[in-house]
Amino acid sequence: MVTPQLSRDVSRAFEAFPLPVRRRLLEVRKLIFTTAAACDGVGPLLETLKWGEPAYLTQQTGSGSTIRLGQVKDGEQRCAVLFNCRTTLIETFRERFPDEFEYRANRALVLKLTGVLPAAPLSICLSLALTYHLGARNSVRELRRAHNRPRPARR
Repeated sequence: MVTPQLSRDVSRAFEAFPLPVRRRLLEVRKLIFTTAAACDGVGPLLETLKWGEPAYLTQQTGSGSTIRLGQVKDGEQRCAVLFNCRTTLIETFRERFPDEFEYRANRALVLKLTGVLPAAPLSICLSLALTYHLGARNSVRELRRAHNRPRPARR
């Protein structure tokens, strides 16, 4: 998968980060697109800005939860991959990778700016976010089947 060229607005958002933060977040950006291409049902990503920060949405398929990239506010030595706080994503990441990442509440996975990017576990976290709603849809289908309930008619 070729990572798409940055739009002018998103490029400006990346340029606003200090250089070490920008470098790490551009690595994460590339991994987001690579992971999305490998996940069934995700489709193309929309790269845009949310709260002035780069954000990635599965707008066409609605398969996932928004992923946003930012800087940790209390220092320049870390950056963050942010997720919707109303999901169970961070809780799931903590269970699967308790020692791989630092977490902030139920919103952020924090990355160090130096050393090798933990690409394998991070890719799994990204894939869970990119397919978050697919799991919910499948759970609803399974519940309906288990209870022999037909799908409600659309109005």
